Amino acid sequence: MSKIGLSFDVKKFQRVELDNPARVEVLDDAGDWLATYTLGAYTVALKGPSRSFWEPSAAHAVSHEIWIRTLPHPFGGVVDQTWLALALGANFQEADDVLAIAMQYVDGAPDVLDGKLRVGGSALYGPLKEGKREEGSDFNDYLGITWVYPDGKTDRPESRQKGCLDCSGYMRMVWGYRHHLPFAGVRSGIPLSLDELADSSAVPRRAVQICASAPGVLVIPNAGVRVPASDLDKVQVGDLVFFDADSGDGTAIDHVGMFMGEDEGGQLRFISSRKTANAPTLGDTGGKSVLTGNGLYAKAFRAVRRL
Repeated sequence: MSKIGLSFDVKKFQRVELDNPARVEVLDDAGDWLATYTLGAYTVALKGPSRSFWEPSAAHAVSHEIWIRTLPHPFGGVVDQTWLALALGANFQEADDVLAIAMQYVDGAPDVLDGKLRVGGSALYGPLKEGKREEGSDFNDYLGITWVYPDGKTDRPESRQKGCLDCSGYMRMVWGYRHHLPFAGVRSGIPLSLDELADSSAVPRRAVQICASAPGVLVIPNAGVRVPASDLDKVQVGDLVFFDADSGDGTAIDHVGMFMGEDEGGQLRFISSRKTANAPTLGDTGGKSVLTGNGLYAKAFRAVRRL
């Protein structure tokens, strides 16, 4: 199990401990980066084949060798060699990871079926209501299924929202409902809840709640002002990024997306489901999907969480 068809043996990895946030980098015996684990987070960034993410409305594509998968439990400090080998092997077999799954909902994406259930494919933000895009489309509305949470709370789908995902519903679909490793017997999605939980053990429904109390690590807390440029080097591919983008609802967090990486124009690009695009997008329709510069979302950028 230690050999995965690459040029290293996971039993010979080097471990480098870093802080702010506390994390462990895994290097191969030649000193090349393999993975980054963050203490208390499910998210693991891993080496894989180079790939690009792009949409026609995006000024530039994002290209890199970083793949994102989730552990069955938050990282407690011990690197599981078996999981690491399986995860790296899945990358080099190009099995869908979190980033690939996120792209399965952009405009024009083909359907993805699990049996007869459509679990992926082009999504809308929400139906029109009085001339505006309606919020409230969660992952189970897109799927058209009733969802029962571990605490017994039941959420029935809204038929008019089938095939739709609002910003937080999109993140819940990608991180919670979908799976990030192609083998049975190991949980690879993060637990979900309808409400905030006191122990922060699940991803709640709303963007403001996810920022405040989802699992993982708050890499950059919400200070009520734009995230300073000096903190941007803390943001890792796969991190959730939060915004106060709507001036009509006060200063609370009202939008969430996922950081995809630095694009080929040198901008930090994210993906999110947006009303103006009426779809999940990493493009620039209705505002540039970048954390840098002076666009709507760059100015509204408030916080970062690593699930």
